[in-house]
Amino acid sequence: MKRIFFAFLLCLLVMPVTAQPPARIREAQKAQQAQQQESVLPAPRTQKKTATAAPATVVSQRAELEFPSAAEMPEDVSWRRDIYRILDLTKDKNAVLYYPEEPQGDRMNLFTYLFKLMMRKQISVYNYTIDGNEDFSAANAVVPKNFLERNHIRFEERAGRFRIEDSDIPSGEVNTYYIKESTYFDQHTATFHTQVVAICPVRKELDEFGSTPVNTPLFWVKYADVAPFLAKLTLNGSNYNNAAIISADDYFTTNQYEGKIYKTNNLQGKVLANYCKTDSDMTREQKRIEKELTTFEDHVWGADSAQIKRMELEKSLNDSLANLAQTTDKKSVSRTAAAPVKVKKSEGNASNSSRSQTKRQKSSSTTYSVRRQRH
Repeated sequence: MKRIFFAFLLCLLVMPVTAQPPARIREAQKAQQAQQQESVLPAPRTQKKTATAAPATVVSQRAELEFPSAAEMPEDVSWRRDIYRILDLTKDKNAVLYYPEEPQGDRMNLFTYLFKLMMRKQISVYNYTIDGNEDFSAANAVVPKNFLERNHIRFEERAGRFRIEDSDIPSGEVNTYYIKESTYFDQHTATFHTQVVAICPVRKELDEFGSTPVNTPLFWVKYADVAPFLAKLTLNGSNYNNAAIISADDYFTTNQYEGKIYKTNNLQGKVLANYCKTDSDMTREQKRIEKELTTFEDHVWGADSAQIKRMELEKSLNDSLANLAQTTDKKSVSRTAAAPVKVKKSEGNASNSSRSQTKRQKSSSTTYSVRRQRH
């Protein structure tokens, strides 16, 4: 019995000794393989860290790949003019950004779309400063919770996430937008472009006394950041054809909006209302700025356009003179051709009359002879 007990005890002592080396060998092999993978493939580990640190950036990059938008304005353009416009959504051309006031299935208006992107932290929006200029610095970024509290929007917060009903989103009160657009000349491609740079929704709400509506700019959003997402937002582009669908990115890229100028980037930082005392002065100044944009383009292509216009004028003048000469030649030819025909007709008439006369003479002579023979 003792021998059996000692043999069993010896087996228990030997088994860990024999099993331990293979386990250690397997662990060492796994550690070595992990080190080799880290040394060979360091990039994926860095991308994973970046993705966890800034998920909004990764989502925007993915959206840019799936829905590419227009190229941004080059930084080294030779000429650029920045202007600010106000878009009234009661105008037909701008109404596509307002309707529907509340989401209807997958359809929603522009503000609701921007609001949801902001709350999901897919885009960054920035506070509207006192001077009205856009400030896209990180210090000026909007905190979603502060935005909700400041604008008195009802919400429920659960585990750091916000739940907001569609009826509580003040999309029906946003009937105006400020946009900044840049008209520039790209010397690399020798082309003119007008590109939207930033968008600012404006909310119309009553003042403290509840009597006078006041326009409150909500935030600025950089168009380059939101362009890939706007390519997914479909708008109904026609009052007469409900099948005419256009994306919000195409709407802004093709400049289908209509807005009056209220500010330009100038050295004094003044808006038009600061130095235009009356509405007529404001209208004249807006037309003057609009004309400046077209005038500069004409000056760039001035020599070529003037030469083309002169060539077209000369060509039209030569064509008209050629047509006039051709018509006069036809008239003269017809007149000269008609004269000999008349002469021939007269000669023919004369010959015909002489023939008839000789016939009459012959016929008269024969009758006389016949009469003489009868007598």
